[in-house]
Amino acid sequence: MMTNEEKYKLFEEKSKQAEMGGGAARLEKQHAAGRLSARERIDLLVDPGTFVEFDKFVVHRTTNFGMDKNKFMGDGVVSGYGKVDGRLIYLYAQDFTVFGGSLSRTNADKIIKVTKLAMKNGSPIIGLNDSGGARIQEGVQSLAGYADIFWLNTKASGVVPQISAILGPCAGGAVYSPALTDFIFMVKDTSYMFVTGPDVVKSVTNEDVTKKELGGAVTHNTKSGVAHFMAEDDAASIMSIRELLSFLPSNNMDSAPRKKSSDPIDRIDKKLDQLVPADPNKPYDIKDLIHSIVDDSYFYEVQEHYAQNMVIGYGRMDGKTVGFVANQPAFYAGVLDIESSIKAARFVRFCDAFNIPLITLVDVPGFLPGTVQEYGGIIKHGAKLLYAFAEATVPKITLITRKAYGGAYDVMNSKHIGADVNFAYPSAEIAVMGAAGAVNILYRGLEGEELTKTVDEYTDTFANPYKAAEMGYIDEIIMPHETRKKLIQALEMTENKSEQNPAKKHGNIPL
Repeated sequence: MMTNEEKYKLFEEKSKQAEMGGGAARLEKQHAAGRLSARERIDLLVDPGTFVEFDKFVVHRTTNFGMDKNKFMGDGVVSGYGKVDGRLIYLYAQDFTVFGGSLSRTNADKIIKVTKLAMKNGSPIIGLNDSGGARIQEGVQSLAGYADIFWLNTKASGVVPQISAILGPCAGGAVYSPALTDFIFMVKDTSYMFVTGPDVVKSVTNEDVTKKELGGAVTHNTKSGVAHFMAEDDAASIMSIRELLSFLPSNNMDSAPRKKSSDPIDRIDKKLDQLVPADPNKPYDIKDLIHSIVDDSYFYEVQEHYAQNMVIGYGRMDGKTVGFVANQPAFYAGVLDIESSIKAARFVRFCDAFNIPLITLVDVPGFLPGTVQEYGGIIKHGAKLLYAFAEATVPKITLITRKAYGGAYDVMNSKHIGADVNFAYPSAEIAVMGAAGAVNILYRGLEGEELTKTVDEYTDTFANPYKAAEMGYIDEIIMPHETRKKLIQALEMTENKSEQNPAKKHGNIPL
C-alpha cells in the first residue's frame, strides 16, 4: 500500500509528464519550426500565475489502429481559465506535439467544457489553434467533436467575445470553428488555413499552389478577408490578443472597461482645418483624423490589410471604447464595394452585440460601378452594411467630412437609418451625385465655358451641407478642429440610449 508521500510523488511525476506534451524531441521540433509550445503560448497570454488547468490527465479512448498503446495525458489540447489584465478569460491551446494537435472525441469535450463555462460565467473564450485536423483513427467521432464545437460557437456568438489565433496549421473542418468566432489572428510565416490542401487542389483543379499561397496569413489578411490580424510571430500575435481584449466587454451585458486618460476631452486640433483638401478629387488619409480625435492618438485597427477603402477599428474617447467605421479617401477614393461593405458590416454587428458605440466617418463618392461588382452581388453585399447599421441599437454618431453621394450617403449610417447625431464639416458635399454627373443629366448637350459655369453653379448650390441641415438631416455643422469635443459630447449625450428592435426570432440579413 502506497504512503501519502508516495502518492504525492506519483501525482507530481504524472503532472510533469502531462506538461511535457509529446516529449522533449517533439517540443524541440516545434521550436525549430518557429512556433511556441501550447503552454508557452498560454503563459504569454494570461497574467502570471493565473492559469488554472482543467482535464490535465484526460486521455483518448480509441482502440483502433493500435491507438490504445499510444496515449498522452491531456490528449493534444491544454484547457482552462486565467486572467488578462485582471479579467477572467477561458482558453484552450492545441498541442501540436501530441498527435499533431489532431482533434479527438475527448479533447473536443475539453474544448466544449471551457466554452460552456465561458458562456455561463460571461467571459471571453480564446482558442489557440495548432492542429493537423481531425484524428483519422477516430473517424466520425472526431467529426462529431468538431460539429459539437461549431454548435457551441454559434450559441456563444453575441454572448461572449470569441477569439481564435491560428498559430500553425488549421485545415479541413477545423477552419469552421475559427470562422464562426469574432476575430481571427494569424502569424505571417508559420500559420495557414484552408478547407482543402494543395495536394487535393492539384488533383481536382490541376492548380499548382503552395500552402502559403493557398491559405497563409498574407492571403487571408489581404485577399479573402477571413483573418483580421497578422503578426510576425506567436508572441506578437498573443500580445495583440491581449490588446484587443482591453477594448472589449467580457460579455453582452457588460460595458467595455474604461481606461483613465489624461487627454483633455475639449482638446482642439487646428491642423484638422487643413486636412480635407479644397479640391474634391484630392485624397487625404482618414486615419489622420482618427488619430487626432481618439485618446492619446491610439487607434487599434482591425483588418488593416483588407478592403483598404474602408477603415475599421477601436479607439477610446474619454476613456471609453468606441468602434470606428470610416471611408478611406486615400484608397480607391473611399468608394464602397463588395469587400468594404462586408468588412464594415461584420464589424458593426459585433460592436452592436457588445454595447460598443459607433462613430462613422463619411467621405464616400458612391458604390463602385462595373460588371465585376454587379455580377459579384454588390446589391446584396452593400445591403449587408445597410442592414447592420439599421439594426444596430448602440449609440450611433456620424460625421460627414466631404463627399456623401447617392445611396452610399444613406448606407453610411445616415440620419434616416437610425443615427442619433449627425455632424458635417463645412466642406461636406451631400447630394445625389457629383456636380459634373448631375449637370450632364439635367442639362444635356452643354459644352465648353457654359458647361464649366453650370457645373460651378451646381457645386455652389448643392455641394455643401446646408440643404441637408435645412431639412434637419444634419444636426450640426462643425469646424474640423472641434471634432474631438463634439464627438465626446454626443457620446455622453447618448450614453444611456435605450432602443429595442421589433420582437422577432431574428431578421433575415441578406447573406
